[in-house]
Amino acid sequence: MDNSAPKQTSTPLSPSMERLHAYWRMPYILAPKNPDEGGNPFIRITQSGDDAKEYILLRGQHNYIVMNRYPYNAGHLLVLPYREVPRLEDLTLEERHELMDLIVEAQNLLTRALRPDGFNTGFNFGDAAGAGIPSHLHCHVVPRWNGDTNFMPVIGNTRVLPDSMDAMWQRLHACIEAK
Repeated sequence: MDNSAPKQTSTPLSPSMERLHAYWRMPYILAPKNPDEGGNPFIRITQSGDDAKEYILLRGQHNYIVMNRYPYNAGHLLVLPYREVPRLEDLTLEERHELMDLIVEAQNLLTRALRPDGFNTGFNFGDAAGAGIPSHLHCHVVPRWNGDTNFMPVIGNTRVLPDSMDAMWQRLHACIEAK
C-alpha cells in the first residue's frame, strides 16, 4: 500500500495567475481603523510641508486637490477643504465656490493627463453613505474609461491600477506645471 501523498490531478495555474501583488493595499490594511487614532489624515497631510510625499497636487486658498491613497481607479482624486467640516452647508460661501472650481480643475487636470472617457464625481456624507472620514467632507473625482471595469473587482474583489502612486503624481503634477 502506497502511503505517499496523493498526486495532484489538476494542472496548477501559471505563476502569474496564482499571485496578484497589490502592494498599495498594505498601508490601507495597517492604517488605524479608529478615526481618533492618528488624527484626521486630511488635516495632517496639509501640515507636512511635503506635497509630493502626501500626493497633494494643487492648493487653493480654502481647499486642495490630493490623490486618493486608496484609489478606485488610476488617477482617483479628492477635492476637499483645509477646514474639517462634515456638510456642505458648514462651508463658507468662499469655500464652497472654490471647492466647486477645484472639482472642475481636477476633471480638467485628469482630462489633460489621462484622457478619460468620463468621470464619477461625488460626495459620501456620513457612515451610512460610505464616508471613510465622515467628519471631513471630500469630493471624489474618479476618471473612467470605456471598458475599464473587468472581472477583477467583481470576482476577485481586487482593483488593478496600471501605475504607481508616485508615477501618477509626477504625471499629474507635470500637467499642472505645463498649464
